[in-house]
Amino acid sequence: MSRVTSIENFARAGYLGRAVVYGLTGYLTLTTAGSEGTTDALEEIETMSGGAILLTLVGLGLLGYGIYRLYGAWMDLQGQGSDAKGVAVRVGHAASGLAHVFLCYFAIKAVADLSEGSTGGGDTAGNAASTLASLPMGEILLAIIGIGFLAAAINQAVKAYTANFMRLLDADAPALAKHVGRAGYAARAVVFAVLGWQIASAALSGNAGSVGGIGQVLESLRSTNSLYIAVAIGLLLFGLFSLVMARYRRIRDEDVLERLKS
Repeated sequence: MSRVTSIENFARAGYLGRAVVYGLTGYLTLTTAGSEGTTDALEEIETMSGGAILLTLVGLGLLGYGIYRLYGAWMDLQGQGSDAKGVAVRVGHAASGLAHVFLCYFAIKAVADLSEGSTGGGDTAGNAASTLASLPMGEILLAIIGIGFLAAAINQAVKAYTANFMRLLDADAPALAKHVGRAGYAARAVVFAVLGWQIASAALSGNAGSVGGIGQVLESLRSTNSLYIAVAIGLLLFGLFSLVMARYRRIRDEDVLERLKS
């Protein structure tokens, strides 16, 4: 198997895993009264028949996508270049890779919980933020992470507005993918903006334990019912768009392909 084919397989498996996680997150947000986030979606899979097998497959998919993003950032698979803008985009891809590796960890942890007869839970985001804040210059790092999410929110909003993600798809991708993708990226822009603000505010106030995950963000939107429903539907559609990416995503930059084949 060539290196290019291996990379594509990692990416497609990862998009499938991402589709399951975001699709479930949106579905749970629409159908439950609780504050459901991406780790909550993994816990929901945990309760299903054959949940351990499905969690393992989803976890492997998320790991594959994380590796693909990290490797892509390092090798510049999308030909972004090494100028300031290109480096910023590649750093964002690396951050996305790390986030999906962490989601893989939560999936594998849920499998371990099943084997031990226990279930997941706990304030994972708050505990992680508190641990980070306790490190030397930890609150500064936490503030930087918050700013990073705010920057990511802008990036997601730009994608939703310009639909520039369509250049990553094969020409025979369904036309509806443009509208589905726009809705999904818009929803992620809202979630990332609120999450980034919460993290940065917690860092500046010295209250890292108050940091929540996507579930808490969605809960904070509940008071504005129309926005809450729109974001939930958007996340569900982002899961659907991830299925489209799994099928039609391609590496576009020919120079990159030639570099990988050499």
